[in-house]
Amino acid sequence: MEKYICIHGHFYQPPRENPWLEAIELQDSAFPYHDWNERIAAECYAPNTLSRILDGEGRIIRLPNNYATISCNFGPTLLAWLMDKTPEIYEAILAADRQSQERFSGHGSAIAQAYNHMIMPLAHRRDKYTQVLWGIRDFEHRFGRPPEGMWLPETALDIETLDIMAELGIRFTILAPRQAHKVRKIGQGHWRDVRGGRIDPTTAYLLKLCKGRTMNLFFYDGPISQGIAFEDVLERGENLASRLVNAFSEERPWPQLVHIATDGETYGHHRTHGDMALAYALDYLETENFVRLTNYGEFLEKHPPSFEVKILENSSWSCVHGVERWWKDCGCNSGMHPGWSQAWRTPLREALDWLRDTLAPQYEAAASRFLKDPWAARNDYISVILKRDRQEVAHFLEQHASRSLDPGETSTVLKLLEMQRHAMLMYTSCGWFFDDLSGLETVQVLEYAGRVVQLARDILGEDPEPQFLQRLEQAKSNIPEHGDGRQIFEKFVKPAMVDLLTVGAHYAISSLFEDYQVQDRIFCYTIDQEDYRLAEAGKAKLAVGRIRVTSDITWNSATISFAVLHFGDHNLSGGVREFQGEEPYGAMAWEVSEAFSWADFPETLRRLDQHFGTSTYSLRSLFRDEQRQILDQIIELSLEEIRSAYGRLYTHNVPLMRFHKELGVPLPRPFLATAEIVLNRYLLEAFQAPDLDLHLIRSLLEEARLLQVELEGAGLEYALRKAIERLAERFRQNPIDLECLQQLEAAMTLETELPFAVLLWKVQNIYYELLHSVYPQQVRESEPGPGEARSWVEHFAALGAKLSVRVD
Repeated sequence: MEKYICIHGHFYQPPRENPWLEAIELQDSAFPYHDWNERIAAECYAPNTLSRILDGEGRIIRLPNNYATISCNFGPTLLAWLMDKTPEIYEAILAADRQSQERFSGHGSAIAQAYNHMIMPLAHRRDKYTQVLWGIRDFEHRFGRPPEGMWLPETALDIETLDIMAELGIRFTILAPRQAHKVRKIGQGHWRDVRGGRIDPTTAYLLKLCKGRTMNLFFYDGPISQGIAFEDVLERGENLASRLVNAFSEERPWPQLVHIATDGETYGHHRTHGDMALAYALDYLETENFVRLTNYGEFLEKHPPSFEVKILENSSWSCVHGVERWWKDCGCNSGMHPGWSQAWRTPLREALDWLRDTLAPQYEAAASRFLKDPWAARNDYISVILKRDRQEVAHFLEQHASRSLDPGETSTVLKLLEMQRHAMLMYTSCGWFFDDLSGLETVQVLEYAGRVVQLARDILGEDPEPQFLQRLEQAKSNIPEHGDGRQIFEKFVKPAMVDLLTVGAHYAISSLFEDYQVQDRIFCYTIDQEDYRLAEAGKAKLAVGRIRVTSDITWNSATISFAVLHFGDHNLSGGVREFQGEEPYGAMAWEVSEAFSWADFPETLRRLDQHFGTSTYSLRSLFRDEQRQILDQIIELSLEEIRSAYGRLYTHNVPLMRFHKELGVPLPRPFLATAEIVLNRYLLEAFQAPDLDLHLIRSLLEEARLLQVELEGAGLEYALRKAIERLAERFRQNPIDLECLQQLEAAMTLETELPFAVLLWKVQNIYYELLHSVYPQQVRESEPGPGEARSWVEHFAALGAKLSVRVD
């Protein structure tokens, strides 16, 4: 009996990009990382590219790329972020797919995903088609081959979606066992009911569709998948391997496939070191040779379905009621807020449906003035999304424009298509998944809807916002202060909206704190500086200028004039307006600059008001990342004064603090607070210094231990980790440099003296690389006897011991 095992990981993050900036802004809850994508990448996506196989003494002996051995899908929007922000992870994922083709008879392990995680049974056919097509085109663009399979968001399905997938060349998908209705042997007449998850998951099944099309279906092993996601199966790799092997049965006469499916983030983010448990299990299963690891494409080629299946439409893996979780209060929620209602789900979806259905015919009518087929153009727009440059847009218009378009018409076409893109993004499933209307994920889909409203207002000449908000009023938050959907939209979405003037205001204000090039970029906008004047009077500054702001997405642009007055602290006032000609601009620049030259700031403000009226901006107008950076600059002087004051208090009172501890008397709270502020700051500065002063760091750690100061582990660990990584990178660049090696080895001695663990993943990777590339030659050169090569080998081996890497 042939035994096969396949592990599938669904790797996905909800889109977190600001719809107006096409970038993720700072998320404080992800500290010490910039945002949650960055944090999860460090905890999961990166570790799975180079996981760890340990020997019996807990030392690293191999660094496997898990993605090359498992089956996986990555959300297209997540892959776009990985390509931009962590190219090394992105390239490792693509390389793993190429490796898997060599391993699995030419079948790559990566499969596609419907584009932006829309719940397909609740979508219009037109959107279903675009979602599947965009998912395929995105996959082909990245992996360089057509996908064999496709992951459906939340495995939610209906026959229409599967038929579209089959029409577009998809051969298989993966489902939960409870989504099967009945099965029979192909060619036989009797159907057997398997509802309630009673289908045998160890083989492939054939589903017959329209017009002779078919779809191959795999139903994953539910109990093992549940155990991985919610139990302790990943505590040890042996647990995972054992559960998989024990799922085989001698009573089944056919070649058996034991396969599981979970969120990919389980392996490292949800379950710390889950990637290592996965790596161990894969290695164990492969080396023991009593099962064969495979992927779905290879298994289908070797063992086509011998059973036919019928499915339960409108079902999913994460809602026992079907797909109700994404449109009604069905009882499915996170469990974190007992008593909360999710009745808001229905009016939210109804409001978005109204917005989509109201604008669809208007889009078609407006786009028909420029495009041969507006909906075919939308389907092909993925080519522009994947390559945002003017050459690609020109090629796109060559195919789809009904005539030659001028720049203004081209911009209108791009706005229309962006309106449609965001009208699909606003259906991202996470908006309904959690507990309250005011949650981050739901606000995100409302922001996408806000972008749709803004574009519709701009290009269609009608404002759908009043009626849209009227419908949102029916969606009630569980949190009294947030009220309903209208209030949430007005509180969180409208302030986030950006137009060209807002971008101009950001440039004007931030130009006081950083130097811009004559041509520069702010997120997805290009800024061309046409005139810029900066004057100073003591701590005060005045910037006056004119710029051209162009959207890299929709190509609309505007020339903007501005003047910004900064008083030297957080008080700042500026005016921004569209350029009205050389004469008005010259008059504004001269009059405002004249008043500033007198150091008459009230008069300068009066003249700003005179020229700009209500179009005034402040630090609150800055985008979040720049706002935080500038605020940090502004408060640095005050913080330094505070630190100095606490430093003096600490220095003056530390003998008394030590005496308290010697007597076993608890420190008074003011003493303890002073010591915590000072010692945490001193340690952070020591970790961030260009060179680690180990003597100073040890004395600070000993002082903190003596006074029982609580160290800020997250921030300090991150700073020290980066310092050690810099040393390791310096060593990689100069691997024969004995001094570099000794510095890294010395830094590693700190790791055992800290009250917190330091993540050494990158350092271990560098060491492992040098172990196989440089170490063998150094060993050969050290054989004649004592010398620098012998010393290098000894220190390198000692460093390996500290990094828990086996050195043979």
